[in-house]
Amino acid sequence: MTDREGSCWARGRTALAAFVVVTVLAAGGVWFSQAADRASAVDAAPKTAAVQDVKEDTKAAADLPGVRDCGIGDPAVKPQVITLTCADAGMVATAITWDRYGPNEARGTGVVQVEKTAAGVGTDSGFPATFRLYGVKTIGGARAFTGLEVTYEGSTPLGDTTEMYNLA
Repeated sequence: MTDREGSCWARGRTALAAFVVVTVLAAGGVWFSQAADRASAVDAAPKTAAVQDVKEDTKAAADLPGVRDCGIGDPAVKPQVITLTCADAGMVATAITWDRYGPNEARGTGVVQVEKTAAGVGTDSGFPATFRLYGVKTIGGARAFTGLEVTYEGSTPLGDTTEMYNLA
């Protein structure tokens, strides 16, 4: 090998090493620059009862029916979150405060959060609504509401003023 071939080889290795370093730094920079976007997406994403740590006084709630989120698990009494579209969790009733929660029916208010993909629009949206739970049945040895009526207070995500959901 001549000196000229050796210097070409060294330059090639140096260029390759520089390319690898620049590529790794650029990829890392992109990943870190999107960290805030990923964090805000997680914060803005609808939350289901399954991922929340919502506690209820079980003694007072023993006689009341609950809600099985997407028909799964133990019924939660006075849930603050109910998933409306279980296939993609794109629509979720959130921030629910119950004005009346009885053995046969419950009424409350909150917001229906809609992900931008479910709404067909460019931003996540929230729609104030009232909620009515009904249709108590015993499922798996526990009493649970099987129906949810959502009535919107103004604009609606799907164009209907009232929507019905099966919770069983």
